[in-house]
Amino acid sequence: MRQTFEIPLDIPDVMIEQVTTNRIGHIEITVKSTIEGTPCRQCGKVTTKFYGEDREITLRHLPILGRKTSIRLRPKRYQCLHCDGNPTTTQQLSWYTPRSSFTQAYEKQLLLSLINSTVQDVSVKEGVGYEAILGVIDRHIDREINWEDITQLEVIGLDEISLKKGHRNFVAIVTGRSEVETVILGVLPNRKKATIKAFLSGIPERLRRMIHTVCSDMYDGFVNAAKEVFGKRAKIVIDRFHVAKLYRSGLDNLRKKEFKRLKQELSEDDYGQLKGAMWALRKSEEKLTDEDNDVLVCLFAHSPDLKMAYELCVALTSIFDTRMSKRQGKHQLRKWMEKVRGSQLHCFDSFLITLESHLDDVANYFIDRHTSGFVEGFNNKLKVIKRRCYGILNVTRFFQRIQLDLYGYSLFTPKIIGL
Repeated sequence: MRQTFEIPLDIPDVMIEQVTTNRIGHIEITVKSTIEGTPCRQCGKVTTKFYGEDREITLRHLPILGRKTSIRLRPKRYQCLHCDGNPTTTQQLSWYTPRSSFTQAYEKQLLLSLINSTVQDVSVKEGVGYEAILGVIDRHIDREINWEDITQLEVIGLDEISLKKGHRNFVAIVTGRSEVETVILGVLPNRKKATIKAFLSGIPERLRRMIHTVCSDMYDGFVNAAKEVFGKRAKIVIDRFHVAKLYRSGLDNLRKKEFKRLKQELSEDDYGQLKGAMWALRKSEEKLTDEDNDVLVCLFAHSPDLKMAYELCVALTSIFDTRMSKRQGKHQLRKWMEKVRGSQLHCFDSFLITLESHLDDVANYFIDRHTSGFVEGFNNKLKVIKRRCYGILNVTRFFQRIQLDLYGYSLFTPKIIGL
């Protein structure tokens, strides 16, 4: 005897007329609307004058026991007696979108499958066309930020990311932060000042009044756009980690130069004792092992200039790690700059020029110690998305995929009643 059981269809406003299995084992469920009447497409008034049924539509639904499942429906048509010519209107039910080939429940399942995956992968697994999946994304994921969803915005981060490795096709990433969360606000097609300024100017005034800090790197397009839009209402903070990247780059350039010299001057055994020096130079002092310290002692014995440059880097890091006022921080930075100039080292020349021109914005860090750490965290996720999808050159699609990967589970996971 064949065992059977019942499961709820969980589709509102319909009654099941027939359930069949086709020749390849797919389940086909024929349903009929239980709602009488529909709003007229012209006047909007509800009409109940039945006028027959439209042609049958077939909608892909959630699988049942691993079998593909389709819902068949002949939508009812109604005639309006209020409008001239008595036009007819096809009834539309809440559980599917007109001109879509899927129920809304199945569309949400597709979106959940896309999280941490690719359109091509889901297309193959579900047997759904690539363009059809893009259509589902467009119906459910905004193509740009909906400012109505943002209730609080205190800090903005500006950074860039290259859409294609090895190419300078940078796009700007705008991230927002409040006390409760961090959100992606926009992916802009380039990092030109005009583009950044237009986006920042488009932030609703109610939110702009809340913004007190803009975190950025030293790129003038970001800094100047933010200053022109926010004026004195928000302080511009040059991210300390972008600053660190620049002065450590000076140290790294000197290391390369010195290692090239030492390789020619030292014996093979003596040069071999410097193995691992690059990583030891890049570590913070508290993370150095005994082995790292031994390597540095050996290295500095052969290169006093490298020792001096390393100590200057450590001293500048210590300034940023110490809590102090903006005035004190600015004073300490100027003292450090004077010390560098008196050292006769030239590996920091370029950095000194950059630091001098952005000194006030760099010193703003000491006020509330804001950084772009929350931006960098997002950027790491964006790079993962980019690699997984083998590159996304369309910034609108990129923004949608970011939204889906970051918020998809909370948006499209079915809510369990009673929990």
